[in-house]
Amino acid sequence: MSAQDEIKRLTAPDIRARKGGEPIVCLTSYHAHTARLLDRHCDLILVGDSLGMVMHGLETTVPVTLDMMILQGLAVMRGSKRALVVVDMPFGSYEASKEQAFVSAARVMKETGCGAIKIEGGRRMAETIAFLVERGVPVMGHVGLTPQSINTIGSFRAQGRDLADWAPIEDDARAVAQAGAFSVVLEDMLGLSPRVTKFVKRYGDLGPSIEAAVAAYAADVRARAFPGPEHVYPMRTKTK
Repeated sequence: MSAQDEIKRLTAPDIRARKGGEPIVCLTSYHAHTARLLDRHCDLILVGDSLGMVMHGLETTVPVTLDMMILQGLAVMRGSKRALVVVDMPFGSYEASKEQAFVSAARVMKETGCGAIKIEGGRRMAETIAFLVERGVPVMGHVGLTPQSINTIGSFRAQGRDLADWAPIEDDARAVAQAGAFSVVLEDMLGLSPRVTKFVKRYGDLGPSIEAAVAAYAADVRARAFPGPEHVYPMRTKTK
């Protein structure tokens, strides 16, 4: 491949420059093979801390560790070439101080090679966001429903459904933007989860298809129908 044909990965400034222009496509991925499928269609790939619930069966995102995020962030980087990869900062890795946030974010970016990190919180995190951006860490913000705050908000309920709730969310978004962050988040769209929130459009229903494939595989194995002769390599015969 020549230098002219080499794929250039999008950056945070590329995304910021498109504000008000062409729509930006963002989806979540946790591993190399889905990242490879998403990469040609997406501008942003978010490695969300929702991996704790989706991949590990946790009840919330709170137990997710920095090591878990780095491991999956590295996998997504391996599977993608074009999209800007943003890695979620897990609960407890950035809230104590802006200095703690920088140490954690720097470790994520150095060990994964990602182009940005994401942190939850509006006005209360504005100082931290500005601190990170000033030190070369592109930040995606996250306001409104913030899953890491589940123990204080009580449940994963929709935010901003009442007019009276809009002002605080708008203030949070404004503070995050003024601090130097950008934010785009799109939830799971593939139908792997049984419950779909109202703001998500389901474009596929992969859960039943995966289960059907697994059931067929299990049935073939138990019936000794798989593997068959056509699925194994024959022994080579020696020639004199």
